[in-house]
Amino acid sequence: MEFTKMHALGNDYIVINEFYGEKVKENDKSQFSRKICRRGFSVGGDGVIFIQKPTSDEYDVRFRIFNSDGSEAEMCGNGIRCFSKYVYERIIKKNPLKVETKGGLRICEMEIEDDEVKKVKVYMGVPKFKLKDIPMKIEGYKDDDEFIDGELKLKNPYLPKVKLSVVNVGNPHAVIYVEDNNIDLNFVKKYLNVIGKEIENHPVFPERINVHFVEVLNPNEIRIVTWERGSGYTTACGTGTTASVIISHKLGKTKNKVLAHLDGGKLEIEIKNDGVYMIGDAVIVYDAKLINIGW
Repeated sequence: MEFTKMHALGNDYIVINEFYGEKVKENDKSQFSRKICRRGFSVGGDGVIFIQKPTSDEYDVRFRIFNSDGSEAEMCGNGIRCFSKYVYERIIKKNPLKVETKGGLRICEMEIEDDEVKKVKVYMGVPKFKLKDIPMKIEGYKDDDEFIDGELKLKNPYLPKVKLSVVNVGNPHAVIYVEDNNIDLNFVKKYLNVIGKEIENHPVFPERINVHFVEVLNPNEIRIVTWERGSGYTTACGTGTTASVIISHKLGKTKNKVLAHLDGGKLEIEIKNDGVYMIGDAVIVYDAKLINIGW
């Protein structure tokens, strides 16, 4: 089976072309993703992207992504930029692309130079704040309520409670401001495996949640450390960056156009009247064939 290794800001993926190429059986996709993503034992990656033909003429192509733990995610901002670059350069010379995802339609517009995709601008849709759309179940709140700058009790000894906000941008995110919780990003990185994991799997989130710790640098810049649902620490998260900017703008911490600094690089996010846009690059690392990895 042929595959391509790609990354966007260090968020790395194994890309399988099922539009034309050999397919992984549907019932095997979860186990396949867990095994092939194991670093040190296999190819290694934060997830597997499957490129498929769309289910209707409304779309040009279908995007599916499985995390390294085998769970299927609704959307992935960094992943969809890798996906768009691959599709334009190797499958469909169409710009913009109308992409089918589990999180809904995503429109990907590419900046092209000498037939190579340099940057991808992704229409990320309109954010959802109601708890039924996260989903989140917490005492004292109804399904149609929002949870913005609310307090959540934790069990770990490092951070017994945390102020956070939640939003769905195709997948669910919790955004935490270090300055509002009397911590800093060095503290976050030291205890991320404990705090990030607990919030991801907190009982109030029945489908788990992505977790982002944000430092506001100025009205146009933020810094983010991410713990992704199903993957753990990652160098960047496109949907998480989008969510962080949306919440920052909603709380009046930043303006509508923000440059986000992540461990893997930078992303531009702009909030417009019709929704939110994300701009960033993607890189093809190598092509290879999967023959036998001792399964």
